Amino acid sequence: MKKYLFAGAGALALTAGLASADGHLAGEQITVFGPWLGPDQETVEKVLAGFAEKTGADVRYVGSDSFEQQIMVDAQAGSAPNIAVFPQPGLAADMAARGFLTPLKDGVGDWVVDNYAAGQSWVDLGTYAGADGSDSLYGFFYKVDVKSLVWYSPENFEDAGYDIPASMEELKALTDQIVADGGTPWCIGLGSGGATGWPATDWVEDLMLRTQSPADYDAWVSNEMKFDDPKVVAAIEEFGAFARNDAYVAGGAGAVASTDFRDSPKGLFSSPPQCYMHRQASFIPAFFPEGTEVGADADFFYFPAYAGKDLGAPVLGAGTVWSITNESEGAHALIEYLQTPEAHETWMAMGGFLTPHKGVDSSKFSDAATAKMNDILLNATTFRFDGSDLMPGGVGAGSFWTGMVDYAGGKDAGEVATAIQQSWDALK
Repeated sequence: MKKYLFAGAGALALTAGLASADGHLAGEQITVFGPWLGPDQETVEKVLAGFAEKTGADVRYVGSDSFEQQIMVDAQAGSAPNIAVFPQPGLAADMAARGFLTPLKDGVGDWVVDNYAAGQSWVDLGTYAGADGSDSLYGFFYKVDVKSLVWYSPENFEDAGYDIPASMEELKALTDQIVADGGTPWCIGLGSGGATGWPATDWVEDLMLRTQSPADYDAWVSNEMKFDDPKVVAAIEEFGAFARNDAYVAGGAGAVASTDFRDSPKGLFSSPPQCYMHRQASFIPAFFPEGTEVGADADFFYFPAYAGKDLGAPVLGAGTVWSITNESEGAHALIEYLQTPEAHETWMAMGGFLTPHKGVDSSKFSDAATAKMNDILLNATTFRFDGSDLMPGGVGAGSFWTGMVDYAGGKDAGEVATAIQQSWDALK
């Protein structure tokens, strides 16, 4: 079991805002526990070093690939760190309900609304019921990933004379145009070993946000709206309009479930192209052919919303949420530091970082492609976290995955949705 040393209630208190607090935390140790190891650990330590330099605090980060299990063990043992960095809000919400988190200070929520793109979305995602049942803001989001992306080869688009679609209507028209021109519009692969099916859940989540309100999305994720509700079934069928059409998918619809998601985008780079588009999250370039340059050999555009629906520009993604698991003035001061552009720009400059902070200097991003991706985040009117990650594991990492494989294989959407709902009911 990890042991954390912390200053506790006797720590020196901040008497003013961070800008004038230099040295006020001298001698206080602040512990941070998160999921990052390797290069990411080195990067977050550089961010924390900036905070330490400003405040004089002794900040210590510990990373673990078993974060989710360890943080609960430590909290129960009374040896929690001052700050825990949760890879998803579901576990943070569980810990808040058990009384293991401390609400953030008054005013943090107002700051997020004013300074984060789609700010209310981030407040909602960090607000949980405490042990007494009342809602408070417990989580501050820092370091975000975007999933609402379509990848393509600029050379292929240029050769064929295709324009980037600005709406879902235009995307569907482009899909049909590619078929009419004798090409195949999409590469889709659901294979992922024991996690086969998860790429389809991202499709369905994105399409829920493009066909239904954010409130409906939230109700679905919490199961207030049942999985077999017609609105959810319709979103699954929207995915099927792409994935179950032999003319639309490389290898035909029958290849969707058996194609590994890591191999799926390779069709973009074959000659002639096996496909023209691939919908996948910001991490997928890791599986592009060696030497592929994002922005030149491959590029991306926002998976667009319907022009004919009044749903703004929703973005699906993920991110880490920072919460106080052992309260001290230093812990609150670190959350305050995360509100500064500097805290974001430090990681931006080192790569692999996206932020909804509207006050950062975009020129500080490590490359133009990341800055362009971040613009999608900054233009979002709604942000929602990956729905399957918020559902109970037996559903979000179980029946939802397998149900999408069944659906891709030809099973009726309504039957699939009913089976998923039955699995959810069986958990209660």
